[in-house]
Amino acid sequence: MNTPAAALAALRAEEARLSLRERRRLLAALAREVIRRAEDFVAAADADYGGRSAVETLVADVLLVAQAARRARRWLWWWARPRPVVAPLAFQPSLAWVEPVPKGVVGVMAPWNYPVQLGLWPLAEALAAGNRVALKPSEHTPRTAALLAEVVEAALGPRVARVVQGDATVAAGFAAQPWDHLVFTGGTETGRAVMRAAAENLTPLTLELGGKCPAIVLPGADLQQAARAILAGKAVNAGQTCVAPDTVLLVGHGGEAFAAACRACVVPVDSAVLPGQRTRQTTLSEGGERLAGGLALVADQETGEIFGPSLAVRAVDDLAAALAWVRARPAPLAVYLFGASRSEAAAVASQTRSGALVENRCVEHAAFTALPFGGVGASGCGRYHGFAGFSAFSDWRARVRHGPFALSRLLDPPRSEKAARLARRLVR
Repeated sequence: MNTPAAALAALRAEEARLSLRERRRLLAALAREVIRRAEDFVAAADADYGGRSAVETLVADVLLVAQAARRARRWLWWWARPRPVVAPLAFQPSLAWVEPVPKGVVGVMAPWNYPVQLGLWPLAEALAAGNRVALKPSEHTPRTAALLAEVVEAALGPRVARVVQGDATVAAGFAAQPWDHLVFTGGTETGRAVMRAAAENLTPLTLELGGKCPAIVLPGADLQQAARAILAGKAVNAGQTCVAPDTVLLVGHGGEAFAAACRACVVPVDSAVLPGQRTRQTTLSEGGERLAGGLALVADQETGEIFGPSLAVRAVDDLAAALAWVRARPAPLAVYLFGASRSEAAAVASQTRSGALVENRCVEHAAFTALPFGGVGASGCGRYHGFAGFSAFSDWRARVRHGPFALSRLLDPPRSEKAARLARRLVR
């Protein structure tokens, strides 16, 4: 049985380190297999959701994983090179450098909202760093989870990566294993439980959580353009995106004017809300205005992350009030700005904490394969995507090769009075 403990034991038993050449071959195989099974992923996600846009599965899940794997393969020789470090004068002549070495076995816990991307993207970068990987897909997308197991088996094989399927009990057992690094993507409360479990083994973590990502619309914004960009970001995957705009803070614009701008641009929601989330989303949208495309505008309410096709709207007096609203809440994964001058953008950057600060569009920055991605505080810790992922999944080992003599040897014991005078001179 492929339990979390069995998967970890089997992968840890593989003592041979993956060479750079072998990692590049495996990354290419993963990209090919994901592309080959693209239509199967479309069908599986559609069945799991009860209706999911083929475009969103193909682009946000399949294509992004293939691009991430190919980019890691292309840059691997450069990422993995040793970095020289200049030795202090007192220790010269000597050589010093740092080298990235694999951490060992990395566990990845993927959510249901982007089951392919958020499972295989961190897997690919952990593999690029030379690790073996165990993946736990969400039990809420069982057909996609079963397909992920087939793809990982075909592309990488059980000596390199394994997929562990199962319910919440299996997920809890997965988090409790002594991985050499653990990646979790999901809700903040579950992230706290994962962090507590990992702490028992002192397991280093990458947590990608969420937060009420605000979109601040300033007086300089074209309200029609801002509304379209915000709705487009909210419509992706029916709002079930960790970096989706959650609350619109209007500065110098009225709520009715923003609603009118939203009515003027029909932005359709192509994907369904996951069955297990429908009751909550219905409750959240009650009393709001349903737009033609399927999104809803609701009054800002002190709830957790919406994570669905409703958009909270709040008018505030000025930028200072908007910044106070953001600072009063846990740091989000992203803050979005519309109509900001350079000074206004600088003020937001200096007075808020967030995983990203993005101007003029929403969500799309998460698809930049070279841009480090992650949260801060309650929205997560750690970064991956591109070199940030390779670095996070590597141990940066210090290496030193000492020469036959050095000034520092004058301080070797037994120490003379000359050594004491030298130490005092160095301190002065």
